[in-house]
Amino acid sequence: MKFFEDVTEGEKLPVPEYPLSMYRLVMAAGSNRDFNSIHHNSEYAKNSGAPEAYANVLFLMGMWERAVRDWAGPTGVIGSVKGFAMKKFNPVGTTTTVHGTVVGKEIRGDKGVVTVELISRNEGVVTVGPGTMEIELPLQKVPA
Repeated sequence: MKFFEDVTEGEKLPVPEYPLSMYRLVMAAGSNRDFNSIHHNSEYAKNSGAPEAYANVLFLMGMWERAVRDWAGPTGVIGSVKGFAMKKFNPVGTTTTVHGTVVGKEIRGDKGVVTVELISRNEGVVTVGPGTMEIELPLQKVPA
């Protein structure tokens, strides 16, 4: 279990990798009912100007969420998400990574709130973000 006091500003989160196979894109798009052909049909995506079929917004947001949840553990509660914006495609046949850094900490009442800056990279290029998530973590000692 991670406590607020265990976290330091500047701390880097582990970097998850997401190989983007067509199977994975189809499953992600289907699970969130995004049936737009750009997410599962290469020819259609290319005709629309994309290099290939590509990951949808909810899949990419889920990557950010997983990166934070894996780091924070089961007691971490995600609050706000700011600055999430797709800048480039995350196409099939490539790998997307999520990079996070703790950029702030504060105590609000009886909760510790950590701010993490996040970006997604694909083939070394920033494709999503930068943005931030606020995560509530339990305090080891609740202030009196």
